[in-house]
Amino acid sequence: MSQLILFNKPYGVICQFSQHERHPTLKDHIALPGVYPAGRLDTDSEGLLLLTGEGALQHRISDPRWKLPKTYWVQVEGQVSEAQLEALRAGVDLGDFVTRPAQARQIEPPALWERKPPVRFRKTVPDCWLEIIISEGKNRQVRRMTAKVGLPTLRLVRAAIGPWQLDGLQPGELRSISVNLEDLPALSHAERLGQGSAAPARKSTAAGSKAGPQPSFRFARRNKP
Repeated sequence: MSQLILFNKPYGVICQFSQHERHPTLKDHIALPGVYPAGRLDTDSEGLLLLTGEGALQHRISDPRWKLPKTYWVQVEGQVSEAQLEALRAGVDLGDFVTRPAQARQIEPPALWERKPPVRFRKTVPDCWLEIIISEGKNRQVRRMTAKVGLPTLRLVRAAIGPWQLDGLQPGELRSISVNLEDLPALSHAERLGQGSAAPARKSTAAGSKAGPQPSFRFARRNKP
């Protein structure tokens, strides 16, 4: 079994262990030796970051060929329309690349910790929350996607990567679990060759409707203290 660390990265923390002149880093929160991030999360974004000291597991999580879905809860400026959701689902032309089809829907504001510093709002402009699920992770991709369709991002929280979820972790907290690589989702031969079709997007719920229950996965086992 491989060991995986689930960490709730606070706002403003840089995803590196070396010191930074202006921002706190992972070294300020994680005292475990020999672990490294499997993927990254922007300094001004919050939520789930995965770390491991095992190269095979790190490669499996971070390699885009495996297309592990990443779930984001996004607070945006403005009221979302169905046309904007459809644009996010279809793939957004960001100039340097076109995003893969995504899943996007409006959700009720999730029960989250207070962000420090707090989000700055404009009293005359409404806001709402979206759930966006992508299978890639280019630099500042979700922020660029929402901005392109006219919904600037105010707050971005990564809630899940593949089967792994925050599941009650507060900012700065971590959890160690055991993972069997053989139990991770595998790609078909066509998908390995880049010929697999994108998974269909979930239907959007009505504005303001509640998000459905998160799926559970059996193969991730929490270590005993």
